[in-house]
Amino acid sequence: MRIGYFVWEYPPRIIGGLGTYAENICPAILDLGHDISVFTMNDGTLKTREILKGIDVNRPMLADGSGILPIFLTEDLRRWGTGIKFFNDVLIYNILSATKFVNELIKKEGYHFDIICAHDWLSAMAGIMIKQETGLPFVFHLHSTEWGRSLDGGSETVLHIEKTAADVADRIITVSYPMEEDLIRHGFEPDKIKVCWNGIRVDKYDPNRLATEDIMRLRSRYGIGPEERMILFVGRLTAVKGVVNLVKAMSTVISKHPESKLVILGKGELERTVSDLINRLDVGEKVKTRFEFVSEEERILHYGACDIFVAPSVYEPFGIIALEAMAMEKPVVVGARGISGFRDFVIPSGHDQTGVHVDGSNSADIAWGINSLLEDIEGAREMGKRGRRRVKKYFTWDKIAEYTIAIYEDVIKEVGKK
Repeated sequence: MRIGYFVWEYPPRIIGGLGTYAENICPAILDLGHDISVFTMNDGTLKTREILKGIDVNRPMLADGSGILPIFLTEDLRRWGTGIKFFNDVLIYNILSATKFVNELIKKEGYHFDIICAHDWLSAMAGIMIKQETGLPFVFHLHSTEWGRSLDGGSETVLHIEKTAADVADRIITVSYPMEEDLIRHGFEPDKIKVCWNGIRVDKYDPNRLATEDIMRLRSRYGIGPEERMILFVGRLTAVKGVVNLVKAMSTVISKHPESKLVILGKGELERTVSDLINRLDVGEKVKTRFEFVSEEERILHYGACDIFVAPSVYEPFGIIALEAMAMEKPVVVGARGISGFRDFVIPSGHDQTGVHVDGSNSADIAWGINSLLEDIEGAREMGKRGRRRVKKYFTWDKIAEYTIAIYEDVIKEVGKK
């Protein structure tokens, strides 16, 4: 089949998890024999069209209309302030992408598309416009929601875009069963929703690829000796990731296990809050921060160097970071209360246990989870090995691509019968 693929970020421009998803799923779909035309954002430095590893990538050049948008926008969008430029870019990207898709690729170049898919609200408007213009089968991928990201608040405009796209779409694909339950609670049609997990490159996330001297060098950089235990957090420093409660938990962890040290790797609006809390709790010798985005290879090295990986999120639609850590044979402590995709793949008990579930909003519970692994470090290492086996069995990109295509094929058949 030929797929029209609308995703806000795509290589070489990757901002977060959505870009990583697109970077991996598109080649996997291509390997199954399908053609993809990607429409993505242009930051002004990229080609407007190119073939990238066999994939037709389109990046319409944007124009700045943020100066005139407030004239006719809602009060909700006026409250975005300087963020209005971001909304402008998203809006223009969607309009230009939909226009180019319909007028240039279909009408002018004669492309025949079997289906279109759009990812999150950032590309949803293009999906809505093309569906209404062409009648093509439309799949709306929801990797997260506005109410979830903002902890039950957020922009009314974005909420409206998400709900409209869900209503217009022929199918909604989301990333975990907790997300499916949450969408249904918010009024999305249950019969439209399918769950398709994210995946991982197990050849890339492989502990056997790392050299012992590189691991020891990284641990030494943070002042962590061979007999000490490195606890690792990787992620955006935002409220939903639970990093503040993790720092609070470290006082209890250190009191029971003085051999433990926490490394926080990531950037975000809570950098100052985290730094101030570390100083106030006087745990600077035990909690090391690195407020940076690092390369994937260096992130993999951090996974390899740690003893325990912690992701105490209070909202996590899927949680690919824990999947990465599991692929690297690391036991994990994950926030599993509320909307948590971690629950789909982190086994918290029994013979198949791969980690521990905690309440990310409770620092005492986070401390309990970490301590439970530190008290039996050999048992924790066995959890890590089971984790990699689980990832290899269920979460490779080829398996995820096959299931995604099966959903697309069902949608095409269903729309064809109407």
